[in-house]
Amino acid sequence: MTITTSTPATLSTLRDQARTLLNEFDAADGLASYYALYHDPARTTLHLHHDTSGMVDGFIAHCQTGVDLFRPLVTMRFRGVNNPVPDLLRAALLPGRPYLFVVPDHVFEAAAEYLSIEDPSQNMIMRLEPSRFHPDMNVMVVSRLTADGMPKAEILRGDQAVAVAGVNWRSPIFAEIYVFVEPDVRGRGWGRAVVNRVAAELVKSGLTPLYTVAEGNDYSHDLALDTGFIDTGTREVMAQAVRVQV
Repeated sequence: MTITTSTPATLSTLRDQARTLLNEFDAADGLASYYALYHDPARTTLHLHHDTSGMVDGFIAHCQTGVDLFRPLVTMRFRGVNNPVPDLLRAALLPGRPYLFVVPDHVFEAAAEYLSIEDPSQNMIMRLEPSRFHPDMNVMVVSRLTADGMPKAEILRGDQAVAVAGVNWRSPIFAEIYVFVEPDVRGRGWGRAVVNRVAAELVKSGLTPLYTVAEGNDYSHDLALDTGFIDTGTREVMAQAVRVQV
Protein backbone atom coordinates (compact mmCIF):
# COMPACT_ATOMS: atom_id res chain seq x y z
CA MET A 1 0.00 0.00 0.00
CA THR A 2 1.35 3.42 -0.97
CA ILE A 3 0.51 7.13 -0.71
CA THR A 4 0.88 9.50 -3.66
CA THR A 5 1.02 13.22 -2.89
CA SER A 6 0.24 15.76 -5.59
CA THR A 7 2.64 18.32 -6.99
CA PRO A 8 1.61 21.23 -9.24
CA ALA A 9 2.52 19.03 -12.23
CA THR A 10 0.57 15.95 -11.09
CA LEU A 11 -2.50 17.44 -9.37
CA SER A 12 -4.71 17.18 -12.46
CA THR A 13 -3.88 13.49 -12.92
CA LEU A 14 -4.47 12.70 -9.25
CA ARG A 15 -7.78 14.54 -9.36
CA ASP A 16 -8.93 12.26 -12.17
CA GLN A 17 -8.04 9.26 -10.01
CA ALA A 18 -9.77 10.67 -6.91
CA ARG A 19 -12.92 11.24 -8.99
CA THR A 20 -13.58 7.49 -8.94
CA LEU A 21 -14.38 7.76 -5.20
CA LEU A 22 -16.95 10.53 -5.66
CA ASN A 23 -20.39 11.04 -7.16
CA GLU A 24 -20.38 14.64 -8.33
CA PHE A 25 -24.17 14.55 -8.85
CA ASP A 26 -24.87 13.55 -5.24
CA ALA A 27 -25.29 16.37 -2.72
CA ALA A 28 -23.57 14.15 -0.15
CA ASP A 29 -20.35 14.47 -2.16
CA GLY A 30 -20.85 18.09 -3.18
CA LEU A 31 -18.33 19.70 -0.84
CA ALA A 32 -15.74 16.94 -1.20
CA SER A 33 -16.05 17.04 -4.99
CA TYR A 34 -15.47 20.77 -5.03
CA TYR A 35 -12.42 20.77 -2.78
CA ALA A 36 -10.82 17.61 -4.17
CA LEU A 37 -11.50 18.30 -7.85
CA TYR A 38 -12.04 22.03 -8.44
CA HIS A 39 -10.59 24.17 -5.65
CA ASP A 40 -7.75 26.52 -6.61
CA PRO A 41 -4.83 24.25 -7.64
CA ALA A 42 -2.34 26.62 -6.03
CA ARG A 43 -4.04 26.06 -2.66
CA THR A 44 -4.84 22.35 -2.93
CA THR A 45 -2.80 19.27 -2.08
CA LEU A 46 -4.25 15.84 -2.77
CA HIS A 47 -3.04 12.62 -1.15
CA LEU A 48 -4.15 9.30 -2.70
CA HIS A 49 -3.96 5.91 -1.02
CA HIS A 50 -3.37 2.86 -3.23
CA ASP A 51 -4.22 -0.68 -2.15
CA THR A 52 -1.98 -3.69 -2.73
CA SER A 53 -3.21 -3.98 -6.32
CA GLY A 54 -2.41 -0.33 -7.03
CA MET A 55 -6.04 0.83 -7.11
CA VAL A 56 -6.97 4.09 -5.40
CA ASP A 57 -9.04 3.27 -2.31
CA GLY A 58 -8.89 6.59 -0.46
CA PHE A 59 -7.93 10.25 -0.67
CA ILE A 60 -7.55 13.27 1.54
CA ALA A 61 -7.70 16.83 0.20
CA HIS A 62 -5.83 19.57 2.07
CA CYS A 63 -6.99 23.07 1.05
CA GLN A 64 -6.13 26.61 2.05
CA THR A 65 -9.36 28.62 2.00
CA GLY A 66 -10.73 32.03 2.78
CA VAL A 67 -13.04 30.48 5.38
CA ASP A 68 -10.23 30.23 7.93
CA LEU A 69 -6.73 31.46 7.11
CA PHE A 70 -5.17 29.58 10.03
CA ARG A 71 -6.92 26.21 9.69
CA PRO A 72 -6.71 24.45 6.33
CA LEU A 73 -9.88 22.64 5.32
CA VAL A 74 -9.51 18.86 5.08
CA THR A 75 -11.96 16.37 3.60
CA MET A 76 -11.54 12.71 2.70
CA ARG A 77 -13.15 9.58 1.27
CA PHE A 78 -12.28 5.89 1.25
CA ARG A 79 -13.77 2.54 0.26
CA GLY A 80 -12.99 -1.17 0.41
CA VAL A 81 -12.22 -3.62 3.18
CA ASN A 82 -8.90 -2.02 4.13
CA ASN A 83 -8.75 1.09 6.26
CA PRO A 84 -6.50 3.70 4.61
CA VAL A 85 -7.52 6.44 7.08
CA PRO A 86 -4.50 6.34 9.44
CA ASP A 87 -2.04 6.31 6.52
CA LEU A 88 -3.82 9.25 4.88
CA LEU A 89 -3.96 11.26 8.10
CA ARG A 90 -0.26 10.72 8.73
CA ALA A 91 0.56 11.80 5.17
CA ALA A 92 -1.63 14.92 5.12
CA LEU A 93 -1.82 16.35 8.65
CA LEU A 94 1.00 17.71 10.77
CA PRO A 95 0.78 16.62 14.43
CA GLY A 96 -0.34 19.43 16.71
CA ARG A 97 -1.66 21.69 13.94
CA PRO A 98 -5.42 22.43 13.87
CA TYR A 99 -7.44 21.71 10.74
CA LEU A 100 -11.07 22.25 9.78
CA PHE A 101 -12.20 18.66 9.22
CA VAL A 102 -15.37 18.21 7.12
CA VAL A 103 -16.46 14.63 6.39
CA PRO A 104 -19.52 12.33 6.40
CA ASP A 105 -20.43 10.52 9.62
CA HIS A 106 -18.84 7.20 8.65
CA VAL A 107 -15.53 8.84 7.74
CA PHE A 108 -15.54 10.81 10.98
CA GLU A 109 -16.08 7.61 12.96
CA ALA A 110 -13.16 5.93 11.18
CA ALA A 111 -10.83 8.90 11.78
CA ALA A 112 -11.84 10.00 15.28
CA GLU A 113 -9.41 7.76 17.19
CA TYR A 114 -6.46 9.39 15.40
CA LEU A 115 -7.60 12.95 16.08
CA SER A 116 -8.15 15.34 18.95
CA ILE A 117 -11.55 16.88 18.22
CA GLU A 118 -12.98 20.24 19.31
CA ASP A 119 -16.30 21.94 18.56
CA PRO A 120 -17.85 19.15 16.47
CA SER A 121 -21.05 20.04 14.65
CA GLN A 122 -23.30 17.62 12.80
CA ASN A 123 -24.67 19.40 9.76
CA MET A 124 -27.73 18.68 7.67
CA ILE A 125 -27.23 19.04 3.91
CA MET A 126 -30.29 20.57 2.27
CA ARG A 127 -30.96 20.88 -1.47
CA LEU A 128 -33.20 23.34 -3.29
CA GLU A 129 -36.32 21.61 -4.57
CA PRO A 130 -37.44 23.36 -7.80
CA SER A 131 -41.13 22.59 -7.22
CA ARG A 132 -41.00 24.40 -3.85
CA PHE A 133 -38.90 27.35 -4.96
CA HIS A 134 -40.69 30.57 -5.90
CA PRO A 135 -38.27 33.38 -6.78
CA ASP A 136 -39.49 36.76 -5.64
CA MET A 137 -38.18 40.28 -5.78
CA ASN A 138 -37.71 42.16 -2.51
CA VAL A 139 -36.87 45.76 -3.34
CA MET A 140 -34.73 46.02 -0.22
CA VAL A 141 -32.25 43.43 -1.55
CA VAL A 142 -29.13 44.72 -3.24
CA SER A 143 -27.34 42.10 -5.32
CA ARG A 144 -24.03 41.97 -7.13
CA LEU A 145 -21.31 39.59 -8.28
CA THR A 146 -18.20 39.17 -6.17
CA ALA A 147 -14.70 39.39 -7.63
CA ASP A 148 -14.76 35.64 -8.33
CA GLY A 149 -18.09 35.88 -10.15
CA MET A 150 -20.36 34.51 -7.41
CA PRO A 151 -23.71 36.13 -6.55
CA LYS A 152 -24.07 38.02 -3.27
CA ALA A 153 -27.20 39.67 -1.87
CA GLU A 154 -27.55 42.13 1.00
CA ILE A 155 -30.09 44.22 2.86
CA LEU A 156 -28.55 47.39 4.22
CA ARG A 157 -29.33 49.54 7.24
CA GLY A 158 -27.51 52.74 6.53
CA ASP A 159 -24.13 51.57 5.30
CA GLN A 160 -24.23 48.33 7.32
CA ALA A 161 -25.32 45.00 5.87
CA VAL A 162 -27.76 43.42 8.32
CA ALA A 163 -28.70 40.43 6.13
CA VAL A 164 -26.20 38.84 3.75
CA ALA A 165 -26.23 35.73 1.57
CA GLY A 166 -23.55 34.46 -0.77
CA VAL A 167 -21.75 31.36 -1.97
CA ASN A 168 -19.19 29.36 -0.01
CA TRP A 169 -18.10 27.25 -2.98
CA ARG A 170 -19.30 26.38 -6.47
CA SER A 171 -18.68 23.25 -8.54
CA PRO A 172 -20.07 22.53 -12.02
CA ILE A 173 -23.10 20.87 -10.37
CA PHE A 174 -23.73 22.45 -6.95
CA ALA A 175 -23.17 25.70 -5.06
CA GLU A 176 -23.41 26.04 -1.28
CA ILE A 177 -25.18 29.14 0.03
CA TYR A 178 -24.32 30.88 3.28
CA VAL A 179 -26.43 33.46 5.11
CA PHE A 180 -25.94 35.82 8.04
CA VAL A 181 -28.66 37.93 9.63
CA GLU A 182 -28.11 40.30 12.53
CA PRO A 183 -30.06 39.02 15.56
CA ASP A 184 -32.05 42.23 16.03
CA VAL A 185 -33.63 42.01 12.55
CA ARG A 186 -34.49 38.32 12.53
CA GLY A 187 -38.13 37.44 12.03
CA ARG A 188 -38.68 40.00 9.28
CA GLY A 189 -38.06 37.63 6.38
CA TRP A 190 -34.84 39.34 5.37
CA GLY A 191 -32.76 36.18 5.60
CA ARG A 192 -35.16 34.41 3.28
CA ALA A 193 -35.10 37.40 0.90
CA VAL A 194 -31.32 37.40 0.45
CA VAL A 195 -31.09 33.59 0.21
CA ASN A 196 -33.92 33.63 -2.33
CA ARG A 197 -32.05 36.12 -4.52
CA VAL A 198 -28.78 34.17 -4.46
CA ALA A 199 -30.60 30.88 -5.10
CA ALA A 200 -32.39 32.40 -8.09
CA GLU A 201 -29.09 33.53 -9.62
CA LEU A 202 -27.56 30.09 -9.12
CA VAL A 203 -30.55 28.34 -10.69
CA LYS A 204 -30.31 30.68 -13.70
CA SER A 205 -26.68 29.57 -14.04
CA GLY A 206 -27.73 25.92 -14.15
CA LEU A 207 -26.50 25.08 -10.63
CA THR A 208 -28.31 23.31 -7.81
CA PRO A 209 -28.11 25.32 -4.57
CA LEU A 210 -27.21 23.53 -1.35
CA TYR A 211 -27.64 24.83 2.18
CA THR A 212 -25.90 23.40 5.25
CA VAL A 213 -27.58 23.65 8.65
CA ALA A 214 -26.11 22.68 12.01
CA GLU A 215 -28.58 20.38 13.76
CA GLY A 216 -30.35 22.34 16.45
CA ASN A 217 -30.19 25.64 14.54
CA ASP A 218 -33.95 26.01 14.16
CA TYR A 219 -33.79 29.55 12.76
CA SER A 220 -31.52 28.55 9.87
CA HIS A 221 -33.45 25.33 9.26
CA ASP A 222 -36.79 27.13 9.06
CA LEU A 223 -35.31 29.79 6.77
CA ALA A 224 -34.11 27.09 4.38
CA LEU A 225 -37.48 25.31 4.40
CA ASP A 226 -39.31 28.59 3.73
CA THR A 227 -37.07 29.23 0.73
CA GLY A 228 -37.71 25.80 -0.80
CA PHE A 229 -34.85 23.63 0.45
CA ILE A 230 -35.43 20.03 1.51
CA ASP A 231 -33.43 17.68 3.71
CA THR A 232 -31.34 15.29 1.59
CA GLY A 233 -30.95 12.93 4.56
CA THR A 234 -27.17 13.37 4.46
CA ARG A 235 -25.28 14.40 7.58
CA GLU A 236 -21.78 15.82 7.59
CA VAL A 237 -19.50 16.49 10.56
CA MET A 238 -17.48 19.70 10.80
CA ALA A 239 -14.93 20.00 13.59
CA GLN A 240 -11.54 21.35 14.52
CA ALA A 241 -9.18 18.38 14.36
CA VAL A 242 -5.59 17.91 15.47
CA ARG A 243 -3.75 14.71 14.56
CA VAL A 244 -2.39 12.90 17.57
CA GLN A 245 0.72 10.74 17.49
CA VAL A 246 -0.34 7.12 16.93
